Amino acid sequence: MGTAAFAYIGYGLATLGPALGIGMVVGKTQEATARQPEVAGRLFTNMIIGAGMVEALGLIGFVLPLIVK
Repeated sequence: MGTAAFAYIGYGLATLGPALGIGMVVGKTQEATARQPEVAGRLFTNMIIGAGMVEALGLIGFVLPLIVK
């Protein structure tokens, strides 16, 4: 197994956190929208901001193994 293989395994593991985070954010937003439909616009805006922050962690996890490699 070469160094590149370990980098890709590391990236695969690094995507688990953001995937769970985005799933939780979207799920809770849907739940909150079902409970209070009148605040759906504000919830959507906050969900997009939160998903962007979580996705940044995935991008960092993608770039770091390539830099270390």
